Amino acid sequence: MNRRLAQGIDEVARAPERESASVVVALGANLGDRAEAIRAALAELDRLPLTRVTAAAEPIETVAVTLAGPDADAPAYLNTVALLQTRLAPSVLLDYLHAVEARHGRVRRERWGDRTLDLDLIAYGDVRSDDPALLLPHPRAAERVFVLDPWVRIDPDAVLPGVGRVADLRAALEDAPGGTP
Repeated sequence: MNRRLAQGIDEVARAPERESASVVVALGANLGDRAEAIRAALAELDRLPLTRVTAAAEPIETVAVTLAGPDADAPAYLNTVALLQTRLAPSVLLDYLHAVEARHGRVRRERWGDRTLDLDLIAYGDVRSDDPALLLPHPRAAERVFVLDPWVRIDPDAVLPGVGRVADLRAALEDAPGGTP
């Protein structure tokens, strides 16, 4: 058994002692049956151990964004945000998110490329982490209209920890076509 998996099993075993955390996960897809991928991923998130989905925004369609900016030639994305409650440690939750992506055919070859499913851990309670393997809150969430729009629709009073109110962040991007990747 690999060390990371063993650590994850230990974390789950200790999780009943851990307080539940409010978590924000962004979901997106621009390849295949995007709506089905998001629907199935939400159902899988709700079946994770010690985790439940408490809300999910209606998906929105957005233009693909690359490092160079919006790419109208790329397939459009379907994006949403889900709110979860979990007692899983952030690193364990992230491993589960990657496993869900993999089950949906996600291949991590190119950064900001087309995807069958993308799950980003945006915020985990008030946890802040600068570990390159787990940056919290997500370092570009405040610049992403496709994260902020659905998030503020299901939680108008939401706050991105250490950054500000989601509604204010979204208002500051009023002229942005889709935010950054």
